[in-house]
Amino acid sequence: MTSETPNPDPGRAHIVGRPALIVVDIQGGSGQSAPGEGGIPVMGGREQRAPRVRRLIDLARSAGVPVVFIQEVHKPSMVDIGRELDGAEGPHCIEGDDGTELASWLDPRPEEFVIRKRRYSAFFGTELEIVLKAHRAETLLLVGGLTDVCIHYTAVDAHQHDYRVRVITDCVGGSSERAHGYALEAIEYLQRDALVLSDDVAAWLTERAEA
Repeated sequence: MTSETPNPDPGRAHIVGRPALIVVDIQGGSGQSAPGEGGIPVMGGREQRAPRVRRLIDLARSAGVPVVFIQEVHKPSMVDIGRELDGAEGPHCIEGDDGTELASWLDPRPEEFVIRKRRYSAFFGTELEIVLKAHRAETLLLVGGLTDVCIHYTAVDAHQHDYRVRVITDCVGGSSERAHGYALEAIEYLQRDALVLSDDVAAWLTERAEA
């Protein structure tokens, strides 16, 4: 985290009611594709974030917390990409490309949902709301990327659907450190307890699993 990144309230996970862990766009398949493919800049630290995410997935499963995986996918013709090429991004997340597949280390279980999306928000035009209602989720724990794009858009839509949003700040990465920090600040503006740390969430999940 940089000096521009808001600081989470230390020692607090702020999880209320039933949580769900939402893994947003952690893609890359076998890992042969270079980060930033499609002209999308990505801040450093991906290698450090991965084991934190893996730990939270394992703890969530042990605690009976549902894990939902989100994957952005577009047809090779890009007929479904909409206005995503109007900004800084080039063609990306093309169906059939190895780099579009979920990162191999995620390994979703058969009973877990993998939701494909065509827009930045994981809510827009997907079955995510149905899945969350089925799990009776109240607090959404967000990890993945990009902080200033898909995490931000998903957090805003979650807020507008009346979910509590918790962005795990050391498990998300933006297009730059600056954009990452500003996005977290904007999310915290919507919900004062939105920013949390992986260690605090891990402690909460461990206590839940042992209860």
